[in-house]
Amino acid sequence: MLRTVLQRSVKQVRYFHKTALCSGGEGALFVHRDTPENNPSTPFDFTAENYTRVEAIIKNYPEGHKSAAVIPVLDLAQRQNGWLPISAMNKVAEILEMPPMRVYEVATFYTMFNRKPVGKYHIQICTTTPCMLRDSDGILEAIKKKLGIQVGETTADKLFTLTEVECLGACVNAPMVQINDNYYEDLTPKDIENIIDELEAGGDPKPGPRNGRFSCEPAGGLTSLTEPPKGPGFGVRADL
Repeated sequence: MLRTVLQRSVKQVRYFHKTALCSGGEGALFVHRDTPENNPSTPFDFTAENYTRVEAIIKNYPEGHKSAAVIPVLDLAQRQNGWLPISAMNKVAEILEMPPMRVYEVATFYTMFNRKPVGKYHIQICTTTPCMLRDSDGILEAIKKKLGIQVGETTADKLFTLTEVECLGACVNAPMVQINDNYYEDLTPKDIENIIDELEAGGDPKPGPRNGRFSCEPAGGLTSLTEPPKGPGFGVRADL
């Protein structure tokens, strides 16, 4: 009897949430395989302007510790190229005088580094618990239907890439997406469709909440800090 009950319980389990799949298929986050567009011979070098930026970044760290600049320099390489081929990682290793493997370790650990080409607009949708409770699934379906792509895919015109990610830290304004460097929050399916339409038309959608909130104050209005701040000396004894 107990065995039957346990078997039934196992069969009836429904997971509340599952970890977002890495775009590009299983193992894509960690494993490199040479391709015609991504191999050690893929042309990459920083522009003269970005070499100046690299020098400024390195000066933020103590002498003899160039390797500490690896994350911002990798980010600069990705911003210049649009994504991060292995040749760019090798260039960063050369400039920072560190073993290439140390650079690969960083680039494969942080999901903000795109190790394959992405569209002009990289849509990253959060589906972690707070966003899921605010219908991020509906936002995700609206994006897939609007663009005709699945998670991890890029539109044929190379304009949009869709990625499912873990928490982006805007839980109070759920559901939300990050598109390139901008956060779009308090979304409805209609909101995300309008944002995509504006981007397709060459516009620049205003980031932030889409429901009229200024920032992340309570949706029903402020419940504290409702008065102008008191001036200097408020509450201090007159004889002090």
